[in-house]
Formats: sequence, C-alpha cells, structure tokens
Amino acid sequence: MTDRIILEAGQPAPEFALPDQDGVVRKLSDYRGEKVVIFFYPQAMTPACTKEACEFQESTAPLAAAGYRVLGISRDAVDKLKRFAERDHLEYPLLSDPDTAVHVAYGAFGEKNSYGRIVEGVIRSTFVVDEEGRIAEALYNIKATGHVARVRKLLGIGA
Repeated sequence: MTDRIILEAGQPAPEFALPDQDGVVRKLSDYRGEKVVIFFYPQAMTPACTKEACEFQESTAPLAAAGYRVLGISRDAVDKLKRFAERDHLEYPLLSDPDTAVHVAYGAFGEKNSYGRIVEGVIRSTFVVDEEGRIAEALYNIKATGHVARVRKLLGIGA
C-alpha cells in the first residue's frame, strides 16, 4: 500500500474532469474565480451518505449567498448518482469517480479503520477551494452527521 496524499491549506487543488449525474463533464477549472466546497462520500443512497448529502442540499442557499458552490464526489456510476439526486432532491452536481483517481489525488481513498478492521476505501473528506484553485481547508475522516454545520461554522456562515 502506498502512502496517502494529505492536502493542506495553500496547496493547489488537484484538477479533475468528471461526469455529473446528468453526464455533463465538470472540471475544477470551470469554477476558477468561485469558491467551491467538495465533499467525498463512500456510497450514494446509504444512510450516512444520504444524511450528509441532504445536509449539504439544505445549506446550498446560505453557502451560495456566501459565494460557495457545492460538489459531491463518489465512486458511484452516473446512473446511480442520477437516481440519488432525483430521490433526495439534490440540486448540486454529484460527480462520478469510479476508478478513484480523483479520490486518491485528494487523499480521500486509502487505508481506514472500519469497525476495528483496517480496510481500503473512501475516506469521508471535505475540501474548500478558493477562487484561485488552492486548498483553503482540508477536512479528513469526518463524520457524516453534523459535518455541514461544522463546515458552515468554519466558513463563518450562520444558520
């Protein structure tokens, strides 16, 4: 197993080009000049990931008012992301990274402790990228529930 990349504030955010739930390819560079919140989650339509995704949906208006766009990334196929977005009324892009290349570039895939066992998988993580495409915040090993409130507090965005 190779060492996992850990991104830190000030580093350039790794570029990507991934299809969203509608098959539209989204590139990080498309968001240059905007602030972006990128969250990596293990699997669409699972209880914890649904909770986190819905909390981000509930916060899209206040985040947008503060100048932030939201992107979710998982290993799920585009068709599953489409069903997830429709089922839970998610209005922000959900990006498909089935080969985990973008997960690895962000340090969001690797060894983790799952119920006392060391396994390889998605490490729930969130990144804030500034207008110049640099990492402003890198949050690893986060909990799904309550995480969005923590992100909003970190960014100074009230309820």
